[in-house]
Amino acid sequence: MASIQKVAKGWRVQVMVDGQRDSRTFDTRAAAMAWSAQRETELRSIASGAGSKTLTVGDVLKEYELKVTHTKRGARWERLRLPLIGGKEIGGRKFKDIKLIDLRPSHIAAWRDVRMREVSGASASREMSLMSHAFLVARKEWGWLVTNPMADVKRPPDPPGRERLISQEEIELLLASLGYEEGLPVETPMQRVAVAFLFAIETAMRSSEILALTASSVNYHGKFARLPMTKNGTARNVPLSSRAIELLKMLPAVPKGESLFALSASSRDALFRKARDRSQIPDVTFHDTRHEAITRLAKKLQSLDLARMTGHRNISELMTYYNATATDIAGRLG
Repeated sequence: MASIQKVAKGWRVQVMVDGQRDSRTFDTRAAAMAWSAQRETELRSIASGAGSKTLTVGDVLKEYELKVTHTKRGARWERLRLPLIGGKEIGGRKFKDIKLIDLRPSHIAAWRDVRMREVSGASASREMSLMSHAFLVARKEWGWLVTNPMADVKRPPDPPGRERLISQEEIELLLASLGYEEGLPVETPMQRVAVAFLFAIETAMRSSEILALTASSVNYHGKFARLPMTKNGTARNVPLSSRAIELLKMLPAVPKGESLFALSASSRDALFRKARDRSQIPDVTFHDTRHEAITRLAKKLQSLDLARMTGHRNISELMTYYNATATDIAGRLG
């Protein structure tokens, strides 16, 4: 029996069948009642074992979005990708319409080959990781699958690491295009992008990490920035050089709790692209600052200290950024 109650945001409905519970909130009571009837039927089917014969890939993707996606930092990306994954044509039918009882690794491989014709191997691999986790949850937590059909499917090969460095001449051209001049006040959004660009080269921080900095994130006395959440899901303290602190102090004051750089990701991206195009350096990206920064830092820091600063858990990953030549290394040996 469903439980429906009025809440601030509409009507909240909760259903439970044989210990399996689910709930959602709707704008109207009628919509809540309709969903509860359909959901109870689905849960009874699953509990009786009949669901294994009727459930489809689309059911897995939909259930995963409802129960798992909203708990993850990449929720927005997943909500966009899950319908796309299910909507691919595989052997004359939508991937989402394949019943779980019929699903084979060959279907996954066919999906991979279709997707590889549309996007890069890295993008296809990321979507396959999402798909794999959805099937894993369906197997372990919901009992919908006996095995994960992704287990024996080969992933697209990892692309070679991007090794684009930024020369001093290119840095100066970009700064000029952004209207930045050392020693003069930083007043415009373009000039704030320039400071973010220089700060990235100094710290190896990602654009998203830089734009999230607030006054409370920076310990000027201790000379570090506290990043409460990073790409790998953990917090870290980033040491700040005297130059990095100098760059932060160039920025105009902002209201308490606001981003020090007062830039959104989209505006930072658009302004940097415009400056890049005006500078006629079409192949450089803002993220190339990370490679440039780590390459510079590798000449100053031991590998463990460098990994701690950049957030790399696997030191071998730093080899992508370490560009010392044999001659450079020989020079250090004496």
